[in-house]
Amino acid sequence: MPEKPPYRPSTSERSAPGADTVLEVSKGPCPTLSWVEAGGIDVVLFDLGGVLVDVGGVGPMRKLSNVDSDEELWRRWLTCPWVRRFERGHCSAEDFAAGVVAEWDLAVTPEAFLDAFGSWPRGPLPGAAELVSALRRSVTTGCLSNTNAVHWELHFSQWAIVDAFDFRFLSFELGMVKPDRELFDRVAAHLSVSKGRVLFLDDNTLNIEGAADAGFIALQVRGVEETRNALVALDLLDR
Repeated sequence: MPEKPPYRPSTSERSAPGADTVLEVSKGPCPTLSWVEAGGIDVVLFDLGGVLVDVGGVGPMRKLSNVDSDEELWRRWLTCPWVRRFERGHCSAEDFAAGVVAEWDLAVTPEAFLDAFGSWPRGPLPGAAELVSALRRSVTTGCLSNTNAVHWELHFSQWAIVDAFDFRFLSFELGMVKPDRELFDRVAAHLSVSKGRVLFLDDNTLNIEGAADAGFIALQVRGVEETRNALVALDLLDR
């Protein structure tokens, strides 16, 4: 497959088992992907955190905020105005930290929270880079990630896996975040295939629902093993 440079928005953009086989795939509490025609996928887009990368932070944030479950923590995180602002690239790290500490009523200073927040990402999961490399032999790949300037500069930009994709879509560069429809529409506009031939893999229910509502094939997976199993089931990877 010819090399294509990762997609980066310009400044003005920021604001099969057989050809006829139908394969059933469902996952956990959010079986958004229920039926997909084998051979019907041309592009696979990965979320990074929780799928290919260990971003950490869930345990420490649950402890700080006294939230009972990972699912509830992610719901609050993804809908928090300060998180959405920061991951769009629309506020400073200092304003983000102060806003989160105030809104979540955290018993730490903004400076202490920002220092801890910067250390959350731990790196690519074992086997993640190899999985992406193997998949690129059969389909176009990309990442579609909510992230921010702090995590990008300190961590993500240092990892080879982020340069392994044909396309790279980062929320703070696009000025949009998952699970918003506008982000999925913007991404679709830069892919040369219809939405219905794009598979999106994410570990978060809200993001999967947003992608499915936008017309993507969407599947909830967690970690490299679940991701690989899904891609094998869809005949995109060998066992």
